[in-house]
Amino acid sequence: MLTQSTAQAVIAEALKTGGDFAEIFLEDRVNNNLSMLSGQVERVNSNRLHGAGVRVFSGHEGVYVYTNDTSEKGLMDCARRAASAIRAKRDYAPKALMWQQTPSIHLIREMPDTVKGARKVEKLKEAQAALKDYPEVVQANVNYLDSVQNVWIANSEGLFTSDTRVYTRFTCSAIASNGSENQTGFFGPGGMQGFEIFDTKIDPKAVAKVAAEQAVTMLHAPECPAGVMPVVIDNGFGGVIFHEACGHSLEATSVAPGNSEFCGKLGQKVAGSKVTAIDDGTLANEWGSENIDDEGTPTTKLVLIENGILKNYMVDKLNARKMQMPVTGSGRRQGYMFAPTSRMRNTYIAAGDDDNDEIIATMGDGLYAKSMGGGSVEPTTGKFNFAVSEGYLVKDGKIVHPVRGASLIGRGSEILPLIDRVGKDMQMAQGMCGSLSGSVPTNVGQPMIRVSSMTVGGR
Repeated sequence: MLTQSTAQAVIAEALKTGGDFAEIFLEDRVNNNLSMLSGQVERVNSNRLHGAGVRVFSGHEGVYVYTNDTSEKGLMDCARRAASAIRAKRDYAPKALMWQQTPSIHLIREMPDTVKGARKVEKLKEAQAALKDYPEVVQANVNYLDSVQNVWIANSEGLFTSDTRVYTRFTCSAIASNGSENQTGFFGPGGMQGFEIFDTKIDPKAVAKVAAEQAVTMLHAPECPAGVMPVVIDNGFGGVIFHEACGHSLEATSVAPGNSEFCGKLGQKVAGSKVTAIDDGTLANEWGSENIDDEGTPTTKLVLIENGILKNYMVDKLNARKMQMPVTGSGRRQGYMFAPTSRMRNTYIAAGDDDNDEIIATMGDGLYAKSMGGGSVEPTTGKFNFAVSEGYLVKDGKIVHPVRGASLIGRGSEILPLIDRVGKDMQMAQGMCGSLSGSVPTNVGQPMIRVSSMTVGGR
C-alpha cells in the first residue's frame, strides 16, 4: 500500500524542477484465468501486477515514469526521473494530503480469491456439457477470469484516496464446421462482481448455447448481398457501433488535439432527435463502472448526446487543461505502466419508445444485425467498417433467413442523424477497449435501433 507520508514526499520531489501538478498512482492486482479447450483444462494461470507511476504536468505537457520498485527509495527515484524532464521557472508548493474515501457502489458478496479452483473449473465443465447438443461445433474455448485490483492515488492538489475493483467474466468461443468451412460464435458476459455473479448474471450453459447457436446459424447462412439499405441493429453488442464510430471521437484524447469530427460542435445537432447517448460509470456492478477513475476523480453519469444535441465530451485532467473544460471522471488506464487519458466506461444509447416489431415491420427490404463483431474506425474522420457476426435478411418487413459475411460501412457523423427508430429495451454487452492508455473494461449498449440508410458490404 501507499502511506500518506511517502506519497507527500514523492509528490514534493516530483515538483522540484518546476512542475505545476504531480500525481502518484500505485497498483496491486491479482489476475486469475482458467480455460478449457474441447473439454480439457488447457490453462490455469495466476499472476500479480505490482508497481507505481509518477506523473508531472508543466502547463499543457505531461511526463510519466513508472516502476515496480514501490519502496520509498524506488518511488523517490521514479519521481526524480519524472522531474528531470521538466525545466520550468516556477516554485509550486503541493497541498497537504487529505484522505478522501469514496463509498463503493459495488457490493461484492464472494471475493474470487476465496473460491477454490475446483469450483471455477465446474463452471467450465457446465458450459462444455451444453455444447454436446451441437454436433457441428467441432471446437470450443471456454474461459473463466477474475481480477482484484487495489489502487492508491495521491496528487499535489491534496488528494489521497484508494479503491478496490473486482472483476469476473466468463466467455465462450465456438467453431462450427461442415468439413469445408468454419464459422464462429462468441458470448462473454461479465461484471464488477465477485463469484456471486454466477447466481445473478451468468449461466455457463446459456453462455455456451449463445456462442454455439450463433456459429451453427452462420454456418448454414448464404452470403449477404451488398448495397445501400435500411439496417436494424439489435441491442447489447449492437452498441459497439456507437462506441467505436462515435464514442472514441468524443474522448478528449481525440478532441483536444483537433483530431475528432465532433470538434467544436457542442450544442449542435449531431444525431437524430430520438438519440440520447450516455457514458455512465455509476452503474452498480457493471463491467465498465468504477467508484473513482484512475486519477482519483469520483465517477459520473455523463450525457454525451441529448435528443440529438451534443452536450459533453469525456475529459481527463491533462486534456482538461488544454480544452479549458472540467474533468468528467473519465481518466482511465490499463495499469501502472500507462498514463491515464480520457476513456469510455458504460457507453450506451438510451432506451426510446419505439416497438421492436414495428421497427422491423416498417423497414421494407434491408438487414437485421443481431450481433456485431470486430471492426476498425478512424476517429479523425469517423469512418468505420464493422463485421456483423450474426445477421438476417429482411424482405418487405419480414425476417427471411440468416446471412453471413455482412459488414456495416459508414461515417459516425453521417450515420447518427439517420437513426429514425429507437426501441424500448436497452441492454449492454461486455468487452475490452484499447486506446492510448491500454486496454480497459467497457460496456457497450443500446436498445434496438434503425438506421434508415446504410452501406452494407457483402457478396
